[in-house]
Amino acid sequence: MEPSPTPPRREPSRSSAWLEFRQAVVITLPATAAAIPFAVLLGALATEKGFSVIEAGLMAALVFAGSAQFTVLSTWHFPPDLMLIGLATLVVNFRHVFMSTSILRHMGAFPFALKPIALFFCADEMWAFAEARAARRQLTPAFYAGLVGLFYLLWVAATVFGAFAGRLIRDPRIYGFDFAFVAIFIGLIMGFRGRRGFVVTVAASAGAATLVHILYPGPLSIVVGAMSGMIGAAAAANPEVDPLAGKA
Repeated sequence: MEPSPTPPRREPSRSSAWLEFRQAVVITLPATAAAIPFAVLLGALATEKGFSVIEAGLMAALVFAGSAQFTVLSTWHFPPDLMLIGLATLVVNFRHVFMSTSILRHMGAFPFALKPIALFFCADEMWAFAEARAARRQLTPAFYAGLVGLFYLLWVAATVFGAFAGRLIRDPRIYGFDFAFVAIFIGLIMGFRGRRGFVVTVAASAGAATLVHILYPGPLSIVVGAMSGMIGAAAAANPEVDPLAGKA
């Protein structure tokens, strides 16, 4: 008997891709709603530093990282110290190296040329949702595009609105806009609470970051916190090390 021919590889249909895209958009709605006030705050702060509405919008579109944008604005003066701004932004955004390395493992369904573009949009929220998806099902370009699309557009639009209305809002902080950034990360962290070593990882990261911030206030605490969290997660992956994982 001749061997039966190998069935052709089935590509995802347009309907299934559209369904995944819509599912991802729905998943990101709470994070998008929480990010909008922070983007408005960034836009308002940009006008205080002398940025035009167009410049504030371009920064949001090209940087697409709230913490980096906030760092730039907090250190901005005229003439700007580009070396200081670049170094501070590098330290703050160094966590993206870890996030990109992590999410790249799940991009087997992505064309090679699409991966660098996707990683450009790998903000904290995108990374968290993509990791959660990859833990259950394959991460697809359609799903990832749904995570990014609406969030990115509204992020830029809210920043432009904040820059346009910046002079009308004397102190955006009194409306609690600055807490939106904290609220986003609390929600993202709690999304991983079901994973092994969650408590150990969070405790190691938060403890190290807090200690560094007390001793040396600045963006260095973010990098130290991220690296400490990775060490804690690696230790927690071994049941003999993780006190909360039980005996092997």
